[in-house]
Amino acid sequence: MIKVWLLALMVFSNGYASTGAGMNNSTIPDFVNIGALFSFNTSVGKSVQIAIEAAIEDVNSNPNILGQTKLNLSLQEDSKYRGFLSIAEVLQVMARQSVAIIGPHSSVTAHVITHIANELQVPLLSFSALDPTLSSLQFPFFIRTCHSDLYQMAAIADLVDYYGWKDVIAVYFDDDNGRNGIGALGDKLAEKRCRISYKAPLSPEASLEEITNVLVQVALAESRVIVVHANTQWGPKVFTVANNLGMMGTGYVWIATAFLSALLDIQNHLSSDAIDEIQGVLTLRIYTPDSKLKRRFVSKWKNLTSGDNANVPLGLSFVALYAYDTVYVLAHALDAFFKQGPIKYTSDRNLVNPAYEIINVVGTGTRRIGYWSNYSGLSVVAPGTLQSKPASLSRQSQKLFPVIWPGNTDQRPRGWVFPNNGRVLKIGVPKGVFYHEFVSQIRGTDLFEGFCIDVFLAAVNLLSYAVPYKFVPYGDGKNNPSMTELTRLITTGEFDGAVGDIAITTERTRMVDFTQPYIESGLVVVAPVKRAETNALAFLAPFTPKMWCVTAIFFILVGAVVWILEHRVNDEFRGPPKKQLITVLWFSFSTMFFSHRENTVSTLGRFVLIIWLFVVLIINSSYTASLTSILTVQQLYSPIKGIESLLSGKEPIGYTQGSFARNYLVQEIGIVESRLVPLTTPEEAAKALRKGPQNGGVSAYIDERAYMDIFLSTRCNLTVVGQEFTRNGWGFAFPRDSPLAVDLSTAILQMIDSGDLQRIHDKWLLSSACLSQGAKLEVERLQLKSFWGLYVICGLACLLALFIYLIQIWRQYHKHYSEELESADQSPGSSRSSRLKTFLSFADEKEETIKSRTKRRKMERISYRSSEGSSSINSNKGYASRRSECAGEV
Repeated sequence: MIKVWLLALMVFSNGYASTGAGMNNSTIPDFVNIGALFSFNTSVGKSVQIAIEAAIEDVNSNPNILGQTKLNLSLQEDSKYRGFLSIAEVLQVMARQSVAIIGPHSSVTAHVITHIANELQVPLLSFSALDPTLSSLQFPFFIRTCHSDLYQMAAIADLVDYYGWKDVIAVYFDDDNGRNGIGALGDKLAEKRCRISYKAPLSPEASLEEITNVLVQVALAESRVIVVHANTQWGPKVFTVANNLGMMGTGYVWIATAFLSALLDIQNHLSSDAIDEIQGVLTLRIYTPDSKLKRRFVSKWKNLTSGDNANVPLGLSFVALYAYDTVYVLAHALDAFFKQGPIKYTSDRNLVNPAYEIINVVGTGTRRIGYWSNYSGLSVVAPGTLQSKPASLSRQSQKLFPVIWPGNTDQRPRGWVFPNNGRVLKIGVPKGVFYHEFVSQIRGTDLFEGFCIDVFLAAVNLLSYAVPYKFVPYGDGKNNPSMTELTRLITTGEFDGAVGDIAITTERTRMVDFTQPYIESGLVVVAPVKRAETNALAFLAPFTPKMWCVTAIFFILVGAVVWILEHRVNDEFRGPPKKQLITVLWFSFSTMFFSHRENTVSTLGRFVLIIWLFVVLIINSSYTASLTSILTVQQLYSPIKGIESLLSGKEPIGYTQGSFARNYLVQEIGIVESRLVPLTTPEEAAKALRKGPQNGGVSAYIDERAYMDIFLSTRCNLTVVGQEFTRNGWGFAFPRDSPLAVDLSTAILQMIDSGDLQRIHDKWLLSSACLSQGAKLEVERLQLKSFWGLYVICGLACLLALFIYLIQIWRQYHKHYSEELESADQSPGSSRSSRLKTFLSFADEKEETIKSRTKRRKMERISYRSSEGSSSINSNKGYASRRSECAGEV
């Protein structure tokens, strides 16, 4: 930030440090001379003069600003405000010992006289020279008291981006202000990925004939979004000519810079013809926040511009407001210098918080549709309200009220049309060697046919506008053309688009824009196959060896767990060791067919069995389905299983000449380039596959799925192995940011929803398949990884049941063993081995026997305690009788 009082320091070092004129005995002068350089003969100049004189009067009558010091105003007509002839008028103002000059009117004059101001150190305060380049450090004595055109162009760029347009046409007057302003617009549009597609400069004093010639060229261009950057004197003539040429109708978008809003504000009552010429135009008005000083000045304006003060009533525009404020800026700067008070000003010598109102010309007046500020972007809320809230420039937060566009429509214009200059779009069509179902040139004509062509024609027919185009063949018809090179030619301008079997790849999307894919077509591997013969061990084929082993282990494991859980409570799981072993094995494997005859009686045993029967059900179903497929469906065998097999091998691999598959395999997959063999025709590819790598052929052939479906329809000894290893699609290519690509994408989506795309597909690509296409490429054996979750669940169920069972049996054993120690009066130092034997024998013993023995012992203990109790009672009774007898004798 810089200090405005430094400006005042420059003023006084120039105006009074050397002369002392107008000074009293104190350091504060009685009066200060200031000059005003402007073109006061125009309507804008008249309103500026009124505003400056009113400001001088208000400042001099307010002792709170400069105290006893008065401002003396010297007006100088800038009659030659277009260049070097203004130098003499500037020197006349400086000769009057002016400490500062308000002006000049135009940026052209400012560029000239700022050099003199720098040398003579006289500050220039301008509210109308808005050229962005005037804010550079080259002009330290130039102070802009209004917002630079840089912000105005940023607002226009945000408008263009908000409505989704990409290209604009700039119509401007070819002077410093026009060129530099449009240059700033181009920079701001580029930040939004938009651009100025055509510049239409006009000479500073262009005639109607010149304007007409320029606008005719504009009408022939593609874009319909036109930005007009002019002044209040010549800008309206552009709209007059445009209206005469029919360019103010439906489909056009006109955006005018702030000159139009200033003209509308100053000339309150435009003629009906004049207002009709600008219907639907959008323009910007510099936003001035409401304040007490502004309300007071607005209330005075009608009196200032009526009666003897003006020939016709003049409206109050932002130009007059900023002219009034400029005097106050200068007065406060002087006051700050006198009082040594700091007043902050922006570092780039522009006003802080630039903001604009966005105006729509409708009917007989204007309508505000929103605001723009560099803090909050586009909004329907006044910028001052948003300053206290966090900034948000996201697209979702940008809002404007509806607009009435040229042609009296509320439908957003598309913003572009095909140039009405007789030029048609050159659409490149690849002329391939084979697969003519997709694209082929009709012999002896310039016409094309095929699946891709029909899709393009159907999509174009869905557009709301006509597309002038012609198909141009690309390729010699003897070799497959490079689709990447075709897309590159779009960037050079040789083609305006490309239609055909063009895959959407990362490399190509860096050069052009593609439409929505109209067919999916990833890379696949094709390899020779032969029929797989069944053998005597075919029943083992559904599972891998590891799967068989794990399944067998779990059969035995579950049987053993159930035996442990049932052994103490179920007589069917008891008996001699040999019988129990046979029972375990029989029970385990009979569950495979749900034919086990042993009943489970324990809760834990039933829990484990239910889980295991569910696992067996899934395994049986999977085994049956796989075995059925193996024995009933023709099986094909290939040593190549997919792209992974090719990565680990060293055999040659075929690919289609001109396809992107070569670069993808080398750069993305990492296959050695020497292994790749280019193949031109389907016949050559089939021959190379028949030969095989041992006889000079290839082990596999890689191409896009759409091609392979046709390739395999008549070749039964070949098939696709593995899965698609890319996810590409085909689309139509157009230059970057082409609106046609967006509209055609929408049309393709409509065709998908309506079924038209599928009907076109069936027309060209629905061919009879090879009879062996119903065969399957060797069914993959069921692996353990497909069932490990079931086995984990079953294993956890077994462990949980065993854990609970051990806790239960340990509690029983501990209780029973403690009673044995008490009854047998055994010593506590018995050995661990004897305790283990005791525990094992306890675990082997039937639970019912243990319970009956425990019950019998409890009864015996109760009986014993009852007998002891009766004898004790009898003895007590004898003792009591003797004491009673003794008492009687006494």
